[in-house]
Amino acid sequence: MKFDIGDKVVVKATNEEGEVIDIMNDKMVMVQVRGVKFPCYIDQLDFPYFKRFTEKKLFEPKKEKTYIENVRKEKTPPKERVVDGAWLSFLPKFDVDEFGDDVVESLKIYLVNHTEDEFLFTYKQQFFGKTDFELSGVLHPFEDFYLHNMTFSDLSDSPLFSFEFSLKTPQKGKAEYYEYTLRLKPKQVFERIEKLKEEGGATFTYKLFDEYPAKVEEVPVDFGYRAGAGAPIYDASDARRHLAPARTVVDLHIERLLDDHKGMTNTAILGIQLREFEKWYDLAIAHRLPKFTVIHGIGKGRLRDDIHDFLRKKKEVRSFVNQYTAEFGFGATEIYFNHR
Repeated sequence: MKFDIGDKVVVKATNEEGEVIDIMNDKMVMVQVRGVKFPCYIDQLDFPYFKRFTEKKLFEPKKEKTYIENVRKEKTPPKERVVDGAWLSFLPKFDVDEFGDDVVESLKIYLVNHTEDEFLFTYKQQFFGKTDFELSGVLHPFEDFYLHNMTFSDLSDSPLFSFEFSLKTPQKGKAEYYEYTLRLKPKQVFERIEKLKEEGGATFTYKLFDEYPAKVEEVPVDFGYRAGAGAPIYDASDARRHLAPARTVVDLHIERLLDDHKGMTNTAILGIQLREFEKWYDLAIAHRLPKFTVIHGIGKGRLRDDIHDFLRKKKEVRSFVNQYTAEFGFGATEIYFNHR
């Protein structure tokens, strides 16, 4: 049975009427019933006039006398909505290849809100540190918000999905904003899709948060003797004079940081490198440098990836890029700041 976008349909399992809003493949369509969107197999749907025809009776049935025992029971109230957080949902669109196998052609991406809060959000899809798609909007309680489509081949580039949430109506004790990043690795997605096929499911999801976080109270800084009356206080505009000087380029190779690192584990070395990076990063921010370059080398890429994950969470970072340069090859990342 063929359906087109805009067709009115009946869900056989629930007898509810809805509308076809998208054709996913030759076996599945996207249906909207009372404002709720969900995928459904074609063989689970019917046209409304079939239902009305089969329900129509030639003769009106004789009305029976109503006795107390036959009084219709009250309808069972609808089940309460389950509050289980916010999710990023992927709906694979399948096609049949030349060998007759089901293959994924593209992925429809949805932002799912299973909470009672209303959020403002900004979403970015990034490849190699550069934004490929960006969208801002309002996410209503218990809403499935369609973001965009992504071709399946893009997974080979390990895309990064970045979110920033804030409450549309601020609440006392709640954080001003919440950030979350998710990087998809091809192997993990392939495994999720194969599991989806085996179980006959329609989507696979990743949780963004269980509950919008509470505000973190900042611990007051102890200024020691400067907190007392009459102690010298630096003017804010003059404060940078009293900081250690910043560097525009920092080399994080362990040979540059330690004279003797033999016998150290990779985890210990990585910890030293990241602490050194954060120290010079903070100084670059304090001195309001427009650009900061960090040399991390190539290697297995663990240090580079950890630095990039750190940068994606920083509002003051306008952009960063790890591209070939004559001086450092692919072994350095250039960071550009957006000072306010």
